[in-house]
Amino acid sequence: MYGDYSPGEIVVSTAGRDKGKYYIVTKVKSDYLLLADGAKKRLDNPKRKNLKHVKSTGTVIDELSIWLKEKKRLKNEDVQVAIREYINKEEAN
Repeated sequence: MYGDYSPGEIVVSTAGRDKGKYYIVTKVKSDYLLLADGAKKRLDNPKRKNLKHVKSTGTVIDELSIWLKEKKRLKNEDVQVAIREYINKEEAN
């Protein structure tokens, strides 16, 4: 097992052409994750990524997590804002 992930968690890609890109976990499967960034990989067509090729940032966006688990309507803009805020916070540190 390569780690425990949960919906709403921010992860970073460690392999592939999208290496270094941040995503939100939308769904967890046994050996892969479905990821969205709200722009190129939207919620209606998430990216499928192997667990070995992502790294957790340790940050779970609680509001997005609740919406994803309860299958409430979530907007791509919400995902983009959450990722942007996380990146800005990390750059400030």
